[in-house]
Amino acid sequence: MDAGTFRRPVGSLKGRQVDAAARARLRGLLEGLPLRRDLLIEHLHRIQDAEGCLPAPLLAALAESLRLSQTEVFEVATFYHHFDVVREGDPRPAALTVRVCDSLPCRLAGAEALAAELPRRLGAGVRIRRVPCVGRCADAPVAVVGRLPVAAADAASIEACVARGARECPVPDAQDYASYRAAGGYRQLARLLEGSLGRDTVLDELDASALRGLGGAGFPIARKWRIVAQQPAPRLMVVNADEGEPGTFKDRHYLERTPHRMIEGMLIAAAATGCEACYIYLRDEYAGVRALLERELAALRADPPVRGHALPQLQLRRGAGAYVCGEESALIESVEGKRGMPRLRPPYVAEVGLFGRPTLAHNVETLHWVPEILERGAAWFAVHGRRGRRGLRSFSVSGRVREPGVKLAPAGISARELIDEFCGGMLPGHELYAYLPGGASGGILPAALADEPLDFDTLQPHGAFIGSAAVIVLSQHDRAVDAARNLMAFFRDESCGQCTPCRAGTAKASREIAGAGWNVALLRELSATMIDASICGLGQAAPNPVLSVLRHFPHELDSGGGDGR
Repeated sequence: MDAGTFRRPVGSLKGRQVDAAARARLRGLLEGLPLRRDLLIEHLHRIQDAEGCLPAPLLAALAESLRLSQTEVFEVATFYHHFDVVREGDPRPAALTVRVCDSLPCRLAGAEALAAELPRRLGAGVRIRRVPCVGRCADAPVAVVGRLPVAAADAASIEACVARGARECPVPDAQDYASYRAAGGYRQLARLLEGSLGRDTVLDELDASALRGLGGAGFPIARKWRIVAQQPAPRLMVVNADEGEPGTFKDRHYLERTPHRMIEGMLIAAAATGCEACYIYLRDEYAGVRALLERELAALRADPPVRGHALPQLQLRRGAGAYVCGEESALIESVEGKRGMPRLRPPYVAEVGLFGRPTLAHNVETLHWVPEILERGAAWFAVHGRRGRRGLRSFSVSGRVREPGVKLAPAGISARELIDEFCGGMLPGHELYAYLPGGASGGILPAALADEPLDFDTLQPHGAFIGSAAVIVLSQHDRAVDAARNLMAFFRDESCGQCTPCRAGTAKASREIAGAGWNVALLRELSATMIDASICGLGQAAPNPVLSVLRHFPHELDSGGGDGR
């Protein structure tokens, strides 16, 4: 065939063109939002919220407005779960989406049957999606109608929400700025800024308290602050409120009740380390919390708590459904408006982080404790603990217990004590069989190890770790094999795909454990490769559920879960 058949007509333009209607529509949607590269994800949310999807013509217009390639905009838009890219000629998604949580706690509570029943009950006009953890594990099973979470959901309650048009998550009834100030809030920030509380004293108190990063890594926070403060200015701060670890909901618990404790802790950290701007990265599933923080940050800006001392720049950024953004460098990439792909290290984010500047990164609960430790003294916090451990831990407990929820307990408490003393024991008819001490990535331990202390550095000898302290409790009616399948499928779906060991390893392992025949030698080899060669913690921790089964539950493989090859 003549190659000339495929030539463009003379005078025609290359690529997808931007039409005038798309430009005009985009201008209206983005009114009041600066056209900056780092706000790309915020722009995409504006379009998705208004249109119910991301039409390709509007993405082309957005690329033009931001002076980005269309490829760059499309690759960001397609990276995140909460964006629906619709190309020219393709149908738009249904006007309403109902998301059914597919995480392990919700699976234990019947989410699979619920997701299977909903299409018949709701009809073709409603899109049903199985989604990863939505951060409400104590209320399992959970569905989200539009943005409205439905606790202890069943088909009837979801159908009723759809029928009455309920779509939006209510704003939590939290302590507001005025009430927090009236109760003595921001007093510790004022002491620091006005000089009655020295920076060195703050660091010494935090050192003595034994407060560590409570997002999972457990790094001593005073040491982290000193490292960042030694870096050249300007320095920045990011608050990780993404909380995507299945089984974890403690950050939402605190933000829905006392958001200003975290905000004051954030401002104290920024003042102590010389950070000139603070970015709060909040997971998109927490729509009610987002509205709350927008309101409270506006109140804070309008009436700063310490006269004569300007606040750092405060920005609230909205995630878009990517578990990997819980990793601090992937989170920073997302704040910059990019795909949330972890960075190679070194350099570490304390040296080269957000926008290339030294960056202090903390999770919500860590900052939540800072003002109270400074008010009550380090000894108040450190004196809590069992079995030689120090401090308090907020456990997100779900699964087969009578009273799931966030449980504030001493560091070093055992899983058995946590269940009996704080959760009212096991559900009727259920006996403790196994538990996950640190969510999806922390491994699975048998009841025989339920007396081990729960804290950083205590569970590694058993192939597990506490991580974010998300404790999921299994009973004799559950199998660790099934839990491992659920968790490995989660890691497969959430891998960013950047590195081959994680991208290919999670997919291969998920396929290998799906059936009854487990090739143990292959799984061990896959696991070792992922642990040794993955760029970030997602790939390094993904094998833990499988390795836990091989180590602690081989009897399940011998009795039908796998053939033990």
